[in-house]
Amino acid sequence: MNIVLIGYRGTGKSTVGRLLAARLGRELVSTDAEIVKRAQRTIPEIVAQQGWDYFRDLESDICRELASRDQLVIDTGGGAILRAQNVEALKKNGTVFWLTASVETIVKRIGGDNQRPSLTGTKSFVDEIQDVLRERTPKYQAAADHVITTDDRSINQLVETVLTLDVSMLDHFYCPVEDEIWAVVPSLTRSSSKCLK
Repeated sequence: MNIVLIGYRGTGKSTVGRLLAARLGRELVSTDAEIVKRAQRTIPEIVAQQGWDYFRDLESDICRELASRDQLVIDTGGGAILRAQNVEALKKNGTVFWLTASVETIVKRIGGDNQRPSLTGTKSFVDEIQDVLRERTPKYQAAADHVITTDDRSINQLVETVLTLDVSMLDHFYCPVEDEIWAVVPSLTRSSSKCLK
């Protein structure tokens, strides 16, 4: 099974994904990075030259391809959940974690990032975040298997939360040696750290 991270820009998907992949010995795949690689242009350039629909088409292609792979940590773009077929593909072989953060936290994290094109083109930065979150929240909720709030929490705490919520993923990497599980998720009890086979 894949671990799929969804959520708005700036909720910590990339940072959590990197550490999670390192902890589990898995490959990290960013859908945005794959789009950039495929188009050989930055995301602002893709959107400026060919529009959001073209960008979303590339994103859908990549989500469909990733569904046929296994043991990945997938860091999705904030709008990947806008198309039902993307969610269906990612959930086919993945557990979906929705990372959330307050508008204030998001503004603090991505306020200076010019590699993220405007989603509306007309609204202020804060208004855009509020409006887009209002629109997308039901879609994030519908797609998520688990929800994790990232405000005021360290990356290590967030990674441990992911692992604790889905202990079964450890089975592939750390069983049958319990001590290795304890090293990754120290909060687990000894009884719950046993192999789930």
